Amino acid sequence: MRSSAGPPLRAVVAALLVLQLLFTFVTRAQTDSQYAAAVPGYRYEFPRDHFDHPDYQTEWWYYTGNVKSADGHRFGFELTFFRQGVNRDAAKTNAWDLRDLYLAHLALSDLDGGHFYHAERTNRAGPGIAGASGADRRIWNGNWEIQWNGDDQKLRAVDPSFELHLTLRSEKPLVIQGENGVSQKAAGPGHGSHYISLTHLATSGAIVLNGKEFQVTGLAWMDHEFFTHQLEKDQIGWDWFSVQLADNTELMMFRIRRKDGSVDPFSAATYVDAHGQSSHLRSTEFSLLPTGETWTSQVTKATYPVQWKIAVPKFGLELEVKTPLPSQELTGGAANGTLTPSYWEGAVTYEGTRSGSKISGVGYLEMTGYDRPFEMGGGEEISPQSSQRAQSKGSN
Repeated sequence: MRSSAGPPLRAVVAALLVLQLLFTFVTRAQTDSQYAAAVPGYRYEFPRDHFDHPDYQTEWWYYTGNVKSADGHRFGFELTFFRQGVNRDAAKTNAWDLRDLYLAHLALSDLDGGHFYHAERTNRAGPGIAGASGADRRIWNGNWEIQWNGDDQKLRAVDPSFELHLTLRSEKPLVIQGENGVSQKAAGPGHGSHYISLTHLATSGAIVLNGKEFQVTGLAWMDHEFFTHQLEKDQIGWDWFSVQLADNTELMMFRIRRKDGSVDPFSAATYVDAHGQSSHLRSTEFSLLPTGETWTSQVTKATYPVQWKIAVPKFGLELEVKTPLPSQELTGGAANGTLTPSYWEGAVTYEGTRSGSKISGVGYLEMTGYDRPFEMGGGEEISPQSSQRAQSKGSN
């Protein structure tokens, strides 16, 4: 029965359930001891490790890219899938039992049109609503999905304002980020992630925007991380860069910001040469500095640095980072009635020199923790059992 004073009772209950699940996602109510830790000794295996790792509490798959149509119209796109472990009670076997919470973010940057579109959704796995399956070679949340077909990945996402129908093919070997199979984010065992990247994905297909179809080509980037513990309580967020240069080289760079305004020494980078050979860089081997130009969100009131300088002396690189579209914030939090964090993630361009010769490129920039600290499980100790399970899982 529907009340004339408000929405149907089922809708109210559903809304409260979503808020409760999102609260679980943000506060990480379950302890780290129920999940495995990302520690050295994990043995990577593919294609298995492109898909889900339920022994770890948090997992994400990030797809970002820069493409353009035949007439030069530029777009950036983002499709990200998140899995958050909620309950590992072996007695819960019903399809509707909540074991994991699945979130997804979708965004399109119309760089030449000057508009940014984004959407998000939250689901439980249910009977095939969302998930990540090695058997099906698929990652999905509703009608947003990545489907692996041999070496190709088919990206499909449909929203009322726009659609993405893209094919991605890696032209370089995958990269295992970090050292000894772990991208360390803080001191202590398990305070990091297993982190896989595909840094050079040739991309083609169609973008439909407001009913108009654009045939596009360009480059995309994929990051896949799984972990149980990342940031400490005094680490409030990060700035992450993907760099795809015209000479067929790439960089992944991140700096972790601390509460006192300093840059954490666990910040790191990876350089990938034209042949796909990767080199890990510690925080002392590169610099990422904002140059003063900022953009302030009217929704969250967060102020983001949108122009940067990069220097990597070991590879003779000096780059300036700019964006053609400053307003690329995905708004969450109390600002729009949800409990998911807000962050800036958008298409950027690079101009500079390599050993004195001009060079340019494209990529993506992600900035978190500018409206409020970004919580990623800081403060808990990693138990010996978690470390043992991680090593056991990796050797299966």
